[in-house]
Amino acid sequence: MIIPMILFEGIVLSFVILIACVVGIANGPVGLVSLYEKEVWDRCIENGLTTEERIKKNANMCKLITLPLMLIVVLLSAYGINGARTFWEGFIQMTIILLIEGLFDRLFIDWYWVGKTKAWNIEGTDDLRPYIYGKTLIMKWVGTLIGYPVIAAMLAGIMSFLLN
Repeated sequence: MIIPMILFEGIVLSFVILIACVVGIANGPVGLVSLYEKEVWDRCIENGLTTEERIKKNANMCKLITLPLMLIVVLLSAYGINGARTFWEGFIQMTIILLIEGLFDRLFIDWYWVGKTKAWNIEGTDDLRPYIYGKTLIMKWVGTLIGYPVIAAMLAGIMSFLLN
């Protein structure tokens, strides 16, 4: 019975990221240009659409809101709702939840929504599409496939220490 719950929690976390993106681009996709390659940043600055300071401020705000919210949701899911009590219970549950969100982010948000629709198009940068490629794309996949399990291990370690 816990597997459907873990899958549901992964979907909930995916919607947290989706909502963060919707809010981030509410005034136009330049609001989250920090998620794109540096060349796109530079073009947006060059075209007067934003400044480097604003890009960095938006990136920091995104991190300060989204990351803690993700950690709270994943911890509450595994330990509060699902009743994980050991390192392995927490690690496995949080890894699955985070990987579901990560795959949603990489495949739906990055590949489809950003890459295939016009919702994230920034005027004057069409020649730089796809916006997420090269180093950024690799780092996002490494962060998802390696970073998320590492985060889950650290959180599970802290929680197993606190609970025992």
